[in-house]
Amino acid sequence: MALDQSFVGRTYPPTEPYEVGREKIREFAEAVGDTNPVYTDPEAAKALGYSDVIAPPTFVFSITFRAAGQVVEDPQLGLDYSRVVHGDQKFAYRRPVRAGDRLSVTSTIEAIKSLAGNDVIDIRGDVHDEAGELVVSALTKLVARAAEAEEGGA
Repeated sequence: MALDQSFVGRTYPPTEPYEVGREKIREFAEAVGDTNPVYTDPEAAKALGYSDVIAPPTFVFSITFRAAGQVVEDPQLGLDYSRVVHGDQKFAYRRPVRAGDRLSVTSTIEAIKSLAGNDVIDIRGDVHDEAGELVVSALTKLVARAAEAEEGGA
């Protein structure tokens, strides 16, 4: 069943603040294999003009994807998450994420399309700091594969 187009533009409440820690940044940088010292060494970050270590660009995915859970778990939307695959991810930064930031995410449904029986939903996660300043917008595309009844006949 196609998702309801009336959900386009719906915004969900902001998440509780997430405090970005140096250790989380270091762990993430190690996990993705990025050895840039600006992610692990405060002095290297300060030498480049930052107040503390900064996070790799994809670091915010974990908090924006968790925030998008409000969208995918909305029973009124009717998205069958068991059929969802991650289609695309983009980030538009205003400034780097820094250790010590307390970030909240507000998720908005940007678009809903139906392609070849699959539902495609675009979710924008706007990440704000404690002062309310926009830090980054994360654009997530999810694809809900067609239901088995529609796939049949193979």
